[in-house]
Amino acid sequence: MAFSEIDYDVDDRVATITLNRPERLNAFTFAMRRELIDAFDLADADDDVRAVVVTGAGRAFCAGADLGGGGGTFAHREQAELVDGVPRDGGGTVALRIARSLKPVIGAINGAAVGVGVTMTLPMDVRLAAETARFGFVFARRGIVTEAASSWFLPRIVGIAQAMEWAATGRVFPAAEALEGRLVSRVYPDGELLPAAYALAREIADNTSAVSVAAVRRLMWSGLSAASPWEAHAADSRLMAELGGAPDTVEGVTAFLEKRPADFPMKVSKDLPSGIPSWPDNPYRV
Repeated sequence: MAFSEIDYDVDDRVATITLNRPERLNAFTFAMRRELIDAFDLADADDDVRAVVVTGAGRAFCAGADLGGGGGTFAHREQAELVDGVPRDGGGTVALRIARSLKPVIGAINGAAVGVGVTMTLPMDVRLAAETARFGFVFARRGIVTEAASSWFLPRIVGIAQAMEWAATGRVFPAAEALEGRLVSRVYPDGELLPAAYALAREIADNTSAVSVAAVRRLMWSGLSAASPWEAHAADSRLMAELGGAPDTVEGVTAFLEKRPADFPMKVSKDLPSGIPSWPDNPYRV
């Protein structure tokens, strides 16, 4: 598939999605929105992809929405689908597509991540940052609101007090503050960021069952909305019962006993357990 505003590559079972408008600091457009959704479709459909790394070309991750249209940038949303008669927020279609990924997603935030440039990272499973990265939930300074479902994701990641401080002030803050506020997991010198992201991706690819990781990812994210641990236990139990005698489980235990690396035979494309939670229960196509 040919892309114009992102790059998509697969190497050593890791897909890399690179936002690629460096002359505009990778500012977000409707074309980029569509291409990102298509790229995650490609990753999910490819059994050779075990993890996805998302980063930016040049000196930014994503500087937010492209404001080249001037003051009317947010006045018109050319989207085919509506939510209660209102055009869908474009950043949200990307965030929800990432949320339902079957592959773990690692954000390698190499520079400025502002507006949709940061909210699109919230449904990623792990966010790593370069020391020079900067973050900003700047919406209130533009007269709009937090988007891309970040009103759901951000408080669950960093807590309501930290989420409101960043959103209400709209200020841009450094990677050290993002780490302290638990927005990112680790911060690296700029030249070490991508190697660290790939090392994490390969640790997943080399040591785990793809089906197990897909099921765990769905359990974890859906569990954020579980009414109680009893509800979560029911979901866990369904999958434990279904996978307990599956080929990957037999191989995982046998490999451990034989003190060798496991060679898991099951494929995400055809072997996902029927009991996997349906979350996110998304009534809107993306």
